[in-house]
Amino acid sequence: MSRYLIKSTQTGEEIIRFTKIIQDVVTFLLFLILFFGSWGTIKAGERGVLLKFGAVQDKILNEGLYFKVPFVQKVTKMDVRIQKDEVETGAASKDLQIVTTTIALNYHLEPERVNKLWQEVGKDYDARIIDPAIQEAVKASTATFTAEELITKREVVKEDIKNNIIERLQGRSIIVDAVNIVNFQFSEEFDNAIELKVTAEQLKLKAEMDLQRIKVEAEQRVAEAEGKARAIQTEARALMENPQVVELRYIEKWNGVMPIYWGGASMFVGLPQK
Repeated sequence: MSRYLIKSTQTGEEIIRFTKIIQDVVTFLLFLILFFGSWGTIKAGERGVLLKFGAVQDKILNEGLYFKVPFVQKVTKMDVRIQKDEVETGAASKDLQIVTTTIALNYHLEPERVNKLWQEVGKDYDARIIDPAIQEAVKASTATFTAEELITKREVVKEDIKNNIIERLQGRSIIVDAVNIVNFQFSEEFDNAIELKVTAEQLKLKAEMDLQRIKVEAEQRVAEAEGKARAIQTEARALMENPQVVELRYIEKWNGVMPIYWGGASMFVGLPQK
């Protein structure tokens, strides 16, 4: 009987010790959870949306260390750096040509309103708001230009698309930084028509340049002929006014050899004789 009581006492003490160890472990784990769950950090380029029992609070947490109440408050981080979204859109131009446009949008979230964006949309704002806005903006802008103008007025088209996107994202806590047209793709028939037109314009330009060159060359030849005519007229006048110039020209061209027969006349007729 005494042995049974001693054994029972030892077993009870072991249970008590084991229970105490479990309690200590649970207490320590709870302490760790409370300790690490009561603070956190917001990285550079992020903002924290504070939730209390799932409800969005007005306070926005900036970069750095923050504190919260464990199990009561929760922090959701939102990236406010510049991000890129690329969307491909099919639309019809003003002259009813089918155009596939690839748009690259650079944007960032408005830091002071990330809580409103989270409350209204959540984190998948790109699929819910940005992509549809780009699609509609491209369709609206493309419909105001002909297919040829989409190529020749690319900068104007880009600005029009950008303004349309800004208008559609207004009040959504999303700031548009830049819009770029990555590519315009038309039907094969339209591409062939454009190629033929470009070739025709190049041939026309070449013909105009050739015509201009021929005209300039003709004007140069006329100018040269007029110059020669004026020179001949000048010399003829000089000969008429001074006959001795003829003899001077003859002397300039004489090779110095006396002719074998001259008919008794001097070859230097008209020159002063000594």
